[in-house]
Amino acid sequence: MLSKIDEILAWEKNSGQERDTRFVDLGRYLCEVRAGQYWRLDNLRSFDEFLERKFPESRRKAYYLMAIHEHLPRIPKAELRLIGWTKARELTKVARRERQNFDCAPWVHKAHELPREEFKRAVDKHLTGKDTEPWEILYFKAYKSQLPVIERALETAALMLGTDKSRGYCLEMICADFLAGANVGNNDTSLLVLSLDRLFRFLPLPQRQQLLDDLRQAS
Repeated sequence: MLSKIDEILAWEKNSGQERDTRFVDLGRYLCEVRAGQYWRLDNLRSFDEFLERKFPESRRKAYYLMAIHEHLPRIPKAELRLIGWTKARELTKVARRERQNFDCAPWVHKAHELPREEFKRAVDKHLTGKDTEPWEILYFKAYKSQLPVIERALETAALMLGTDKSRGYCLEMICADFLAGANVGNNDTSLLVLSLDRLFRFLPLPQRQQLLDDLRQAS
């Protein structure tokens, strides 16, 4: 089992096609390693430590693959391979919420027909009841030496905000936190107000209310 995981991860480094066709097997093997505690064979203290070693750049993908295996058992594996892991990841959001009522056939059809971003928007609209905001894809270069810091920051933000949040949302919160600190004492408070507003919105409702009450008393 452990050698099969290593074999697939080694293929991933050499072929993008393998990454998008063997993710089904990888998710199943990871679930079996966790259930059988096979990570103990490597003298590790926990399954998280196992994932940290096998997925040094980001453990998030490993959890996505496991969720695909756990929440989409009714979809044939061949169909999942054709859909690809990024669309299958979106399907797990629908399956997780609807559980036994999840009708996979129309969603599999949509996954085949729609481009990735349009399919993600369809899932978001189904879950929230409204269209998502207009969006843009940002392109910028990052050196390999910078990736661990970037990935760690995004992972930490995801743990704070919830793993269902997009990486774009997590990046926005990181930037909002930076702007809030950078603009303290600045005469131009517009950016400070914007960043504080965005940070305020991710607080749970009880904490929002408590903060508002504290601000009223302070004024």
